[in-house]
Amino acid sequence: MRLPQTEPGFAKPIDEAKAIELVDFCITHGINYFDTAYIYHMGQSEVFLGKALKGYPRNIFYVADKFNVQAEPDYKKQFARQLDRLQMDRIDFYLLHGVTYKLISDYLDHGAPEYFREQKRLGKIRYFGFSFHGSPDALRQMLARGPWDFVQIQLNYYDWFHGTARALYEILREHDIPIMVMEPAHGGMLADLPEAGRNLLLTAKPGATAASWAFRFLRTLPGIAVVLSGMSSLEQVKDNVQTFSHDKPLSEQEITLVRQVSDVIHVLYAVPCTGCRYCCADCPQHLDIPFLLTAFNEYKTGGEKSLSSWRLARLGALPENKRPSACIGCGACTAHCPHGLDVPAYMKEMAAFL
Repeated sequence: MRLPQTEPGFAKPIDEAKAIELVDFCITHGINYFDTAYIYHMGQSEVFLGKALKGYPRNIFYVADKFNVQAEPDYKKQFARQLDRLQMDRIDFYLLHGVTYKLISDYLDHGAPEYFREQKRLGKIRYFGFSFHGSPDALRQMLARGPWDFVQIQLNYYDWFHGTARALYEILREHDIPIMVMEPAHGGMLADLPEAGRNLLLTAKPGATAASWAFRFLRTLPGIAVVLSGMSSLEQVKDNVQTFSHDKPLSEQEITLVRQVSDVIHVLYAVPCTGCRYCCADCPQHLDIPFLLTAFNEYKTGGEKSLSSWRLARLGALPENKRPSACIGCGACTAHCPHGLDVPAYMKEMAAFL
C-alpha cells in the first residue's frame, strides 16, 4: 500500500520503475512475502505486483491478498478479479480485510468464509485468515467463528504500551495462531519520531535508525510469523534487510527506553481518553464517543497523514447518525469527562476530514 509513486499524494500513479527495483532487491535479499489488497493504490497494487513477480519462479515467493466487503460485497466477483489482476492461479495467504466488530456480520454471515474455504480446498488459496482492527472482545468473537490459519494485527511498541496490541497478541498466543504483523512502525510514526523521542534512542545507540528499534522490539515476541513493512524507497528496504540480518531483539533496558519514547509520543499527539464512558450517558445523539476518539487517536498518531487517512475513513462504515458529524456540540460529554476533554472539537475535526 506504500509503493513509490510518480508524485506525492493520494491516488497518484505507482512509479513502476522504482517499485520493480524494490521488489527485485527484496527477492534477492531473502524477502519472500508480498502483501497487497483489492483497494491499495486505487486497485493498481495487485496489477503491479502481478507484473513485478511474473519473471520469478512461483515457488520462491508468497502473495497475500484480501477480500474487502465494503469495496465489493460480491466475494466471488472480487476474488476472480484479484486472480486476474495478479495473473496467478492461486493466492498463498488470503484475508478478510480490516475486520472490526461493526463488520463481523458483513464478513461472516453472507457466505464469504465458506466460499473461501472451498477455494482453499480447490488449491486457489493456501491459507485463510483475517486482518483485524478491533477490540479484544471482537477478536474472541472472530476466533470462535473459525477455523483460521493466521491472523494479522497492528502491533508495534506504541500500541503495545498505549493501545490494545498486547491484549490482541496474548489472545492469539492463547489460541496458538500464527501472527502476521502490520503497522510495525505505526504508519511510519516510529520511523520518524519527534525530537524528544529521537534523542532518547540516538543517545542509547547513535548509529541505529528509529525504524530498527521498532522492528527489534517485535523480535522479542514469540509467535510472530511475518512482519510487514510498507517500504516506499530502496533506502528503507536496505535498512530493514540490515535489521533482520542480525538476531538482536531488544534488551530489557532497551524495552524500557522504547516505552519512554511511546510515552513522549502519547503526550504530544493523543487525546487522553481512558474509555470510562462517563461521556456517553447524557449524549443526546447516543454516540459511541470512546470508539470515535480511538479512531481519532489512530489517525493523529498514524505517521504521514496522507497514508493514515484510512484510519478515519473507516468511520464511513457507520450509520450517518453515529458518525462524528452527528455531534451537535452541546458539550454534555465534556461536562462529564474526568479530563475535561473538548470532545465536540475533536468531533468537528473528524467530521471535517470525513
